[in-house]
Amino acid sequence: MELPTIFQRVVGLDIHQAQVTACAVITHPDGTTATEHRQFGTFKRDRRALAEWVAAFEPDQVVMESTGIYWKAPYAALERAGIRALVVNARHVKQVPGRKTDIGDAQWLALLVRAGLLRGSFIPPARLRELRLVGRQRVKLVRMLAAEKNRLHKGLTDAGIRLGVVVSDVHGKTARVMTEALLEGQTPEQVLALAGRRLKATRAQLFEALQGDLSPAHAFMLSETLAHIKALEARIARFDEFLLAGLAEESAILALLQTLPGVDRIGAALLIVEIGTDMEAFGRVDRLASWVGVCPGNNESAGKRKSGRTRKGNPYVRRLLCEFAQAASRTQSVFQSKFESLKFRRGHKRAIIAIAHKLLRTIFYMIKRRTPYQDSSVDYQQLSVKRNAPRWIRMMKKYGYLTTPA
Repeated sequence: MELPTIFQRVVGLDIHQAQVTACAVITHPDGTTATEHRQFGTFKRDRRALAEWVAAFEPDQVVMESTGIYWKAPYAALERAGIRALVVNARHVKQVPGRKTDIGDAQWLALLVRAGLLRGSFIPPARLRELRLVGRQRVKLVRMLAAEKNRLHKGLTDAGIRLGVVVSDVHGKTARVMTEALLEGQTPEQVLALAGRRLKATRAQLFEALQGDLSPAHAFMLSETLAHIKALEARIARFDEFLLAGLAEESAILALLQTLPGVDRIGAALLIVEIGTDMEAFGRVDRLASWVGVCPGNNESAGKRKSGRTRKGNPYVRRLLCEFAQAASRTQSVFQSKFESLKFRRGHKRAIIAIAHKLLRTIFYMIKRRTPYQDSSVDYQQLSVKRNAPRWIRMMKKYGYLTTPA
């Protein structure tokens, strides 16, 4: 059985690190079909030649597999030539076993897209793709920072300094100052004078926690680790500044997303560079949820419902949504009540994924309709009045706007 022809002029590209194999399948007006193969390198001049070769066919569709990161440079070259290629999941276009060659792969891609059987993945605009690199590198830096902070905590514990027992955050402002003073060689008595008043621990507890055996090796390792932590924090701050400056045009959507419980400004920025601001690219909210990988999977056979494990999707968006869900589950909102009910029945992890799914659906419609979040179960205006009314009344009495009746 032959595949039907939906598109008359198609090009399939098999992408590798050092080589691109192209196959053009062209149906002429008289009904005859011509197939042409060509191989290109992956240097800049080769990518330019590839774009010119593809553009000469005036194709209806151009398709390539999402092979690691190797597809990105050829895709950008085609984009500059005015060609918007389809980037498809390699799992959807598996070649028949035993008959796999580069030319065969390119031709198979061309035949599938010719029959209209392939749907391209979401590819954001070039500006957001570049900012996505910044956002993803920031994620790696945050992970490195967390690892270094854990290493500092372990080093202090190894030296017998038990700050983590008496302070809630070893990396807070006061604890950081006290740690630096210890590493500079100050005595526990001198360090104790740096303790802030907001610490709940008593002076006696702090003094005992600061007693330790800080050897020269401990001091050297901890000093270097602390210096690395400061450098990472400064670098992350520069990444944040660059990312937010690059999203100046999306400031309205950034503010919009921050009305959602659990979402801060950096989190909103990291989300925008991943999913973009045009929800028409996904069409429906269930397609976005499937692309991210937070919706239940479909696995049914012979009328029996089997495991509905979530599919592999965009790990960066899924991580962000899980962070939002963790934060939203601690706020006074509909997400908190939903989380508590699901946690009791399904467990913590499944509840977080479900809340992440609910958040993503909400985000989809917020961006599509350009409307802020309005909770269905909590009146935030009433909460604000309840929290601030005593202070407002006190200040109005102080400045004479409200008089107490005699």
